[in-house]
Amino acid sequence: MSVATGTSIRLKGKIFIEGRIRAVTGLHIGAGRAAIEIGGQDNPVVRDPLTRRPYIPGSSLKGKIRSLLERRDGLPLNQAIGQSRIHICKSPADFERCAVCHIFGIPGNEPHSQPTRLVVRDVPMTPESAHRLDDLELDAPYAEIKWEVAIDRITSAANPRQVERVPAGAEFGPAQLVFSVYEGDDPTWFRTLIDGLVMLEDDYLGGYGSRGSGRVEFADLVVGVRPAGPGRRRVDYSRPFASLADLLGELDALMSWVNQQLGSGK
Repeated sequence: MSVATGTSIRLKGKIFIEGRIRAVTGLHIGAGRAAIEIGGQDNPVVRDPLTRRPYIPGSSLKGKIRSLLERRDGLPLNQAIGQSRIHICKSPADFERCAVCHIFGIPGNEPHSQPTRLVVRDVPMTPESAHRLDDLELDAPYAEIKWEVAIDRITSAANPRQVERVPAGAEFGPAQLVFSVYEGDDPTWFRTLIDGLVMLEDDYLGGYGSRGSGRVEFADLVVGVRPAGPGRRRVDYSRPFASLADLLGELDALMSWVNQQLGSGK
């Protein structure tokens, strides 16, 4: 069981997943403009303000994984976050069993709140991908423009619009997910996180996924562990994984190694 509500909680260590994210189809993660400049795009992608290269915000990646796991488990979306809704366990008993709330956290004003297990970093475009895109005649810096036409069902009037996308084949990295392990069932919650990554590959990241955008895959994955304590060094698993499927094929052995590094019997 997880750590009892109201008691102290002890960090045992951190698990790192690092690798690359490849856009299998065009990727659109929107920048969210308040106004459109003359001659500008109405659906631009988010970019690093210093390099002007597109990147994958950690919040987008983390939020998508959470949403997929909420749907998988049939959890009620009972908490408004901006214009969206997420699941938050409202009682200690529900929280005790909930992988989503353990992994992604709940508001600190809840009496059964605990530290968020998962940190997801922003993922920059790799220099190699940026250089390849520099050599192409693209419609926008490091991006293509995809035209779409919405048809009014009543008047049959066409409403064309532009969508900016990072082209298929572009890669982002290094991606880094950091999972904190405390007492109790945390190794089980880590397995749930892997499930979320697999579900993401089967779904899409960003916008316009139902119209073909946003299919991604993970590659060249490295898993490492740093036990808590002064001077403890990170140790990486004996080999990298070429893909998530490769990691899944060795997940039991990987988890046994993780628990050994953390001194856990689970």
